[in-house]
This record gives sequence, structure tokens and C-alpha cells, in this order.
Amino acid sequence: MAAQAPPLRVAVPKAAKAPARPKLIVLLVVDQMRADYVDKFLGQWTGGLRRLVEDGAWFRDATYPYAATETCVGHATISTGAFPATHGMVANAWWDRKEQKMVTCTSDPDPKVKNIGYAGATPQGADTAWRMAVPSFAEELKFQTSGATRVVTFSVKARVAITMAGHKADAATWFDGGAWVTSSAYDTQPFIEEQAKSRPAKADFGKSWTLSLPEKAYWYDEKALGGVPPAGWELTFPHPLRGKAGVTEPDADFYNQWACSPYADTALTELAEKAVDALNLGKAAGTDFLAIGYSPVDYVGHAFGPRSREIQDILVRLDKDLGNLFAHLDAKIGRGNYVVALSADHGVVPIPEDMQTSGADAGLLRLPELRERIEKALAAFKYPKPAVASISGSDIYFAPGVYDKLQHDHAAMQAVLEAALAQPGVAAVYRAEELRDRPATQSPTVRAFANSYFTGRSGDLFILPKPYWLLDSTPPGKPRSYGTGHGVPYNYDQHVPVLLMGFGIQPGQYFQPVTPADIAPTFAALCGITLATRDGHILSEALKKPGSASTLLRPAPAAASKSSP
Repeated sequence: MAAQAPPLRVAVPKAAKAPARPKLIVLLVVDQMRADYVDKFLGQWTGGLRRLVEDGAWFRDATYPYAATETCVGHATISTGAFPATHGMVANAWWDRKEQKMVTCTSDPDPKVKNIGYAGATPQGADTAWRMAVPSFAEELKFQTSGATRVVTFSVKARVAITMAGHKADAATWFDGGAWVTSSAYDTQPFIEEQAKSRPAKADFGKSWTLSLPEKAYWYDEKALGGVPPAGWELTFPHPLRGKAGVTEPDADFYNQWACSPYADTALTELAEKAVDALNLGKAAGTDFLAIGYSPVDYVGHAFGPRSREIQDILVRLDKDLGNLFAHLDAKIGRGNYVVALSADHGVVPIPEDMQTSGADAGLLRLPELRERIEKALAAFKYPKPAVASISGSDIYFAPGVYDKLQHDHAAMQAVLEAALAQPGVAAVYRAEELRDRPATQSPTVRAFANSYFTGRSGDLFILPKPYWLLDSTPPGKPRSYGTGHGVPYNYDQHVPVLLMGFGIQPGQYFQPVTPADIAPTFAALCGITLATRDGHILSEALKKPGSASTLLRPAPAAASKSSP
């Protein structure tokens, strides 16, 4: 009898181990933080900013490849991984051709939507992300992971908290009229209500912002040349938070001063720490998302410019706040269990009066004068007046039907272009039809305007100022209400820091060209999700390879004191 063959043994493969994921994504955006601030002031930082540089991946050539370097645009770009030509947030505000009025990037006309105040506040308006044409990374993370993700964002500005969160969030909170505010589109949270009552901004009334370093440590003159400080402040320290002269309780001037001070940064940091504790962020089954938009640097920069003691000092204070935040995350979530990205929404041009001292060609490109030149040019061709509906930043919007007619009226169009080019400070003028669909071009400025162009929202003509010329919309005969600004495709506005630290990140300095739109795709790669539409790419060079030995991290700097600045 033949021997039976032994039974076949089939090897059963072991179940593949699921890739590790970060417990928490932390997005930090410092409004108006130029990239060169890191090089200039790193030696004075001892807290969180220094830790990001020393323990993180520092991308030294990060720039926005578009022209509309504004707050809403930058935050939407970081949040979505897309450029404005894709996500549609083309400015902080633009001319609505249908409504024939300016609209802000987050204003929502839905009558069912309303803003909601904490601690009994009754804010005006209705703000959501409904104008943002693509989902944020945070939305995709929550949607693609069975809803386990909690999404929490904070800022002083609505357009920051909202664009970082996206269309839905567990909390999207900003500051308005002395109160913390959200929208009916988002959830409210008891811990924010408690913080709004126990630690309101008005508790800082009567304090002063003073220099935190010895005076010899500051690079710049005591007074910022050409600076325009907030009402109630001078160009010299200390800066009192006391509102209008003679008032005994917080008023509108006080809240403006507060938003332009380190006290607002500290309040945002404290709210973020409360969120970690109250919601147990980083301890659930999914990956949570926490974003903070630090807006005060922008207010300081507009008032005092990039060459000011105020900018230098507020970054020293922010460094301490971030040291506190990271120490809190280390204790609650565990060092290495969370990943942080820090960037900025735009930079800033030096104050023109200050730049002129270097001998550079700098000045004010006066937009009301430009508008009048265009009106006069068209009057000769019998166009109705006003032919220009609005000039907002670089964008010129014509009245209904005017631009359609101009496209078939070569002589009138030529007269408009010549009139615009005759305005002091104008370097070039671009037409909408040159920019649609992002045409292939060797011109970096044409490419920058094309990356900003979104049909229906962007202007009809676009003004490129000369370098170091500030777009100025101040009405004739009135003093300028700000020192400087941003919003053009020059390196001082486009070049910003990109720093990554923590879970999955290989520390080091990286010199290849990148954009802040690369942050969201990189987060997506770490979390194993897909972004539907993106213009950015994964920063693979800064990601640890699977199975590679972990790089030793330096000990965290001692947590900065939590005493008020």
C-alpha cells in the first residue's frame, strides 16, 4: 500500500503591523514672520523657537510662489496644500461683482449662520469657510479616519482660525471686540467659556509691554522711522495697555493695544494648553489637530516695521510662550508623539521712509491717485464714471460691462495701461486674460499673479509695484494709519520660515526650494491620508525612513516662566 503524502503546510503570513501615526498634529502660523527673523534673532531665543530650529527640520528656502501674500491667502494655502488659484481665497477681502461691494474672505451670507460669543458676548456678523473651494487638511484627516479626529484652532483673527480649521471643526475660536468668538458652523466648548470668564483680555488692562532684554541687545533705534503706532502708544517703550487717555476701563483702543502686544500671544498659548487638557488631545484612537495663529506679530509689523525693537521683542516673548506650549505637550502627550510645523502667511516690506535712508528707490504707490488717472483716461473715450468699481491691493475691478468693452476697444485699453504705468511706483500691469489657467511662462511675476488668479473673484487688471514701493490706499489729505504692509510677489513678502519637529521628522537644515503649501501634504503622508487637490508636495527629505534609527533629540530647553510678559 502506497504511503500517504504528508499534508501540505501553508504558511500563514503574520498580520502586517499598522504604520505608526502621530498622536497630535500641531500647526503654528506666525502672522507676518519673515524668514530672515530666524537668522537674525535665533541667538536671543532660548525656548520654543530655538527648539524648533535645533531639534527640527529647518527649510531655509521656503517661499510663496504667488503674488497675493496676505493673511487669508497664506493660511488657506498652508491649511489646504493648494495655491489661491485652487483654493479660491484670493485676498483678505475682494470686490464681489454680483453684490457690487467688498466682501471678506470668511463672511457668510447664509441667514441661518451667525457668530457666537463666549462669556455673554454678542458679536456681529457671520463667518465660515464657505468661500474656501477645497477642504482643509484637518477636514480630510477627520473625514478619512472615521471622525475620531478632534479639530481645534485659535487666533486673534477670524480669517486665520477659520481657514486653518476648514468648513467644520470641534472649535474654531477668534477674538472680536474684547471677546472670544466662534460661529454657529462650529461647535462651542465649555473650556473656552470657562477661560473667557476666568482669564478675559480685560484682565490685562493697566499693564505695560516693556523691553524683555537689556537695551544693548536690541538691533534697531529706539524709534522705528516711519512707524505709526496704535492709538494711545508712542514710538518708544514702554507701551501701556490703558486704552484712550483718561479712561478707567477697557475700551476699543485698549483691545487694539492688547492685540498688538505679547499678552495676546500668551492668551492664545494658554487657550491651546486648556484645549489639550480639556479634550485630552493626543490621547484618543485617532490623530488630533491643534492649530494656533499668532496674529500679534502682524499688528506689530504693520505699525513699527521689520526693523524695530518691537518686532525683536515680541519674538523673544513668543519664543517663551512656545517653550511653555512644547513643555505642556511633552508632559501630556509625550515628546516624540506629536509633530509640529511652524510657518508664516507672508512677510513684510520695510517702511518706505526707513528704506529710503539706505539710498534705495522706495515710496508710496498711492492707489487713489492711480484710480483717478484711470478714470481720466477713460473719460476721453466717453466711458461712464465711475468706470473703476474698486482697487483692492494689486487688483483693479471695473464697473459692470466696462472691462468686457475694454477688451474690444484697443485704444481705450492702451490708454488705461499707459495711465497706470505713469503712476509713480508702478512697475508693470497685467490683464486677467494673461493669467487664466496658469499659462506656461518664464516670467516669475506672471507666474506669481497666475498662481493667485481665481476666476470670478480676482481683479480685471493687476498692478505690480516697484520693489520697496508700498501699496497705499490712504485717501488724499489723510495721514497713513499704518507704517508698512505686504501683498506683492517680492522676496520680502514671499520668503517665510518652514520648520518641522517631532514625530517622523529628521532634524537638520534643508536648502532646496519649498513652499508652505508643502506642509499639508507632508502632514497627510505622516497620517496616511490623501488630499483631493494639492499644489504642494511631500517634504520627503525631512521624513525619517521606515526602520531607520531614530535620531537622538537634544534635551528640551527649560520651560520658560509662565509669568506675564
